[in-house]
Amino acid sequence: MLSIGHMNRREFVRVGALGAAGVTLPWLLRQEAKASGTPTRPKSVIYVVLDGGPSHIDMWDPKPDAPAEIRGPFNPIATSLPGVRFTELMPLQARMMDRLALLRGVQSVENDHFLSEVYSGLPRTSGKRPAFGSVVSKLARGQALMPPYVSLNRPTTDQFEFEKPYYAGSDHAPFRPFGDAVDDLAPVKSLDTLSDRKALLKSFDTLRRDIDRVDSIRGMDKFQAQALDIITSPKVREAFDLSKESPKTIASYGSGKYTHQTAKDIYYGWNAKPFILARRLVEAGVRVVTLRAGEWDHHSGPTADIFHALKHIVPLMDRSVCALIEDLESRGLSDDVLVVVLGEFGRTPKITQPGPGREHWADAGCAVFYGGGLKMGQVIGETDGRGERAKSGATSFQNVIATIYSVLGIDLETTLPDFTGRPQFLLDDNKPIKELLD
Repeated sequence: MLSIGHMNRREFVRVGALGAAGVTLPWLLRQEAKASGTPTRPKSVIYVVLDGGPSHIDMWDPKPDAPAEIRGPFNPIATSLPGVRFTELMPLQARMMDRLALLRGVQSVENDHFLSEVYSGLPRTSGKRPAFGSVVSKLARGQALMPPYVSLNRPTTDQFEFEKPYYAGSDHAPFRPFGDAVDDLAPVKSLDTLSDRKALLKSFDTLRRDIDRVDSIRGMDKFQAQALDIITSPKVREAFDLSKESPKTIASYGSGKYTHQTAKDIYYGWNAKPFILARRLVEAGVRVVTLRAGEWDHHSGPTADIFHALKHIVPLMDRSVCALIEDLESRGLSDDVLVVVLGEFGRTPKITQPGPGREHWADAGCAVFYGGGLKMGQVIGETDGRGERAKSGATSFQNVIATIYSVLGIDLETTLPDFTGRPQFLLDDNKPIKELLD
């Protein structure tokens, strides 16, 4: 235990270094106080990505006093936090703003739909860096039977696949509950079936001896060690089984249809089930759950209308996010689970024609935080009167990921050897958002 009255030089230097990184003494003292009490469960994060770039001005950062070509058609509404306004599309989040933390002026490096920064904190120009969930899987394991990192996103083409473990090791890739992966969690119905699975696992032994230098095969070591436990564990199967949820709970997360940017007459069904599944998984002990919700790439074009699209999709997102938060609160998980909602960037403040539409805008986006033991009821950062960029001290995705690492107990000074064996820090800028930790 760290004793302030008898702090030796090494401890003093360490606290000073942490403070420089944004991990303040009050944060350390709170963690120490928690550690001295009743043991708590490891913390988890649910990471909700609004893929395509949600319009910050039309959602969390309205500019009602800006010119017409900036402000858009949606009216601002008051939130439960005095002086803070959202647009009328998000009444539910507005009502619980005093329980949320909002980042305004989040800045990204890339201005395209490459989600490197979203999942690793770093752009593609920084090389192949592991997704933060893979880092957590490697450095901060959860309950033995549960996969530490679950992605509820179906894999896409390699060019657009960003949840990769890279040099964290292939055994720290996300578990994806699709297709055969779910079938493998089916209950074992007979000893013969179990014997078949044991034989299959045994067959990997011979294969591994022949090609154990290949990283993708070495990654099977962990899976082999845990496979039988996972297959036969009712807890793991039930965590993925949405049939265990009541119809009332499922309905509370909402349903409906939304239209995309250039197809006003084509509607897609809003899928709230990943939000519910994410809650079930963190409740069961998964450390990181990622999901993508909806389509947010609203450009200009002959048949485009960003405002028509947002009118449909934002209220659906609003309901699902708020239902998730209320569900976590009702189960006493507020301090144990961090929820983060964000996109890869914002949209251009100036409305473009024909359309109307808004284009990619890397200089100012928003992110919403809830829970995890962080300080809620605040807005961090402010954009200028046109919503173009932060007035001072823009927050980066590295700062967002560093904050997540801090919540999950990851030492921000940790290094991992890259593909050449060279030690790499988890982030180039490892300062968490200090206002959330104070």
